[in-house]
Amino acid sequence: MKIVVLDGYTENPGDLSWDVLAQYGELAVYDRTPNDDAEIIRRIGDAEVIFTNKCPIRRAVIDACPNLKYISVLATGYNVVDVAYAARRGIPVSNIPTYGTAAVAQFAIALLLEICHHVAHHSQAVHAGRWENSADWCFWDYPLIELDGKTMGIIGFGRIGQATGRIAKVLGMKVLAYDMHQNETGRQIGTYVDLDTLLSASDVIALHCPLFPETEGIINRDTIAKMKDGVILLNNSRGPLVAEQDLADALNSGKVAAAGVDVVSTEPIQGDNPLLGAKNCFITPHISWAAKESRQRIMDMSADNLRAYLSGAPVNVVNGI
Repeated sequence: MKIVVLDGYTENPGDLSWDVLAQYGELAVYDRTPNDDAEIIRRIGDAEVIFTNKCPIRRAVIDACPNLKYISVLATGYNVVDVAYAARRGIPVSNIPTYGTAAVAQFAIALLLEICHHVAHHSQAVHAGRWENSADWCFWDYPLIELDGKTMGIIGFGRIGQATGRIAKVLGMKVLAYDMHQNETGRQIGTYVDLDTLLSASDVIALHCPLFPETEGIINRDTIAKMKDGVILLNNSRGPLVAEQDLADALNSGKVAAAGVDVVSTEPIQGDNPLLGAKNCFITPHISWAAKESRQRIMDMSADNLRAYLSGAPVNVVNGI
């Protein structure tokens, strides 16, 4: 059996092993595959199994690869695959539903703590000699923020939102949550409220909701207007949850004191993204998920997906096959 990994570099830049997949067949791993159907088709060839992360598998690709029997996505999101057409062709598509809960929650708090303390900036200042040459025994260039007693509002209170909420509680924060699906576990961490209440009462707002038509642009000029002056916004969920020009305007006016984002509307980020020129906007390159431990779970669960497919009972199937 031939197995092809179309874009494996971000999953494994060299610190993991593909052997867990290679044991099941002849494995070819490409670091990156261009977004070009002809090249994707060429690389798949007569493979029965493919793994993809962000490399798109469109209808034309499926039609041109008649030996293709199984598609597994090296991520949770599977919008890169035409899952409906794959279902029509009898091809199961699997994803990795849970692998980075702890890492993503930890990263949300890392963004928040950087905003509160500007650790990187002050470390660089010390290395540049500013403390050595300071007239005082300490200095700080930005207001330092204590989180104890403040309120974090979390939009999307599933596994990751609740994990973030647990950390916020340890920091002494009150947790408010907005989610259409409430549960007892969530109630033990925070208080469920409606969206307007969360917006108006929160000192920090964290986005952990999926990207659906009803959540696209959930942070926009109108919802920002309902927030406290000086609110902090965190987004390491999906970029299109935020109307980026509206957020940039709010940052530049001071309505939003700071934002920490690990995701943007188009990735890699484009040079004309308004957040690049906004005040107090901390941007990281979609790395919340990328702790080695999380990537190892992706690798292990991908092998589990393949093993289940070969046994005739595929798991984590997202297209009903």
